[in-house]
Amino acid sequence: MALSKTQILAELVSILPRHCIISDEETQRPYECDGLSVYCEMPLVVVLPESVSQVQSVIRLCHQYGIPLVARGAGTGLCAGAMPHAEGIVLSLAKFNRILEIDPDARTARVQPGVRNLAITEAAEDYDLYYAPDPSSQIACTIGGNIAENSGGVHCLKYGLTIHNILAFDMLTAEGELVTIGHEGLDSPGYDLLSLLIGSEGMLGVVTEITVKLLPKPEKAQVVMAAFDDIEIAGEAVAGVIAAGIIPGGLEMMDSYAIQAAEEYCHAGYPTDAEALLLCEIDGTTEEVQEHVDRVEALFHQLGAITVRTSRNEAERMLLWKGRKSAFPAVGRISPDYYCMDGTIPRSRLAYVLKRMNEMSAHYGLRVANVFHAGDGNLHPLILFDANVPGELEKTEEFGGKILELCVEVGGCITGEHGVGVEKLKQMHAQFSEEELAQFHRVKDAFDSRGILNPGKGIPLLKRCQEYRSIESAK
Repeated sequence: MALSKTQILAELVSILPRHCIISDEETQRPYECDGLSVYCEMPLVVVLPESVSQVQSVIRLCHQYGIPLVARGAGTGLCAGAMPHAEGIVLSLAKFNRILEIDPDARTARVQPGVRNLAITEAAEDYDLYYAPDPSSQIACTIGGNIAENSGGVHCLKYGLTIHNILAFDMLTAEGELVTIGHEGLDSPGYDLLSLLIGSEGMLGVVTEITVKLLPKPEKAQVVMAAFDDIEIAGEAVAGVIAAGIIPGGLEMMDSYAIQAAEEYCHAGYPTDAEALLLCEIDGTTEEVQEHVDRVEALFHQLGAITVRTSRNEAERMLLWKGRKSAFPAVGRISPDYYCMDGTIPRSRLAYVLKRMNEMSAHYGLRVANVFHAGDGNLHPLILFDANVPGELEKTEEFGGKILELCVEVGGCITGEHGVGVEKLKQMHAQFSEEELAQFHRVKDAFDSRGILNPGKGIPLLKRCQEYRSIESAK
């Protein structure tokens, strides 16, 4: 039985304090989209529960009446994964923002899903520990959202994505049952459900508590900055570093648009006449850092860099990274709008893909600022456009789709850390067959038989998938 908004509000008031419910349109407005604001939808109602039992009650209500439920963290996602459902509830976990425990002996932290990514490292600093995944939005994004999208960051090359840094979490199923996934030990028996659930974009459950790995701070870290007069040569240099057997803490690339924008924004000391810039961080013991820095400097000169400079102290290192992490907002200063893509390719195809993207840029008449995790092949092209020009948004979306299809063409995939959400539903057809997509729907049905959790995201609806549902229902 479908409930009206009045009936849903009456049910919510019976299980939540009134101050935890937002039902007027003006106050709901900040929840209409995530960081990809071209996709917007007003929710029916927003709730901000304060305890696990309250979250549990909301989920059980939604399951009972078939009400769509979209869990939301800080709203910094970039695939419209947290866009509301017009007939559903937005479940904000913003009030779940406490660090519950830091265990320096086990090198773990127990946190709630609304804790900011950077806050974990700040809390662990007293023990000379830190949390490795560091998305550019780490000052604002939450660990719950990181789990939803399997976020990475500039240090994911050496230390991995979210999946590699989570030991366990508590999750509420679509029926409201509280379960624990994973184990605080390094391994646990049974199916690897952590790998299934991390990156599932809130479609299979709602996380309420997380145990993360903490790492000891490296004894030393230095950044080698190399400038190139050709972006394809810079792409080949990325593969050259890895081929030399060196695994940097981070290996990032920026092109001329991004370099100039970032330098004007935060004055990091970037050479603004360069066509491409590589930032290669080496960390570890003092001896190994010195050895690898010397090798990387020599490699960059050998591989075509026009200038090479290494940070001399911690302040310089942080400033070089500040420029990279500020690239997204900095690019916003040189264009009315930009569309941030997210695809992953084999490192060996980097130069080829950059060349093809330049050709596409000329074809569509749209500039592209490239900022990405070059070391693990995770591209973040920023397509610059003006939404006030009729038809330009549609042209930009088409261009972005072609970039993702190119990623698949060379052996990569359509997302590295932003997720599929609403944005990449069409490109799921480019990467997966109908049989594979139908299998995704089977997994979804196993966890959420009524389809209430973040519906319409992640997996495109296919006629074949719909037929599968009919067959399963008839059994």
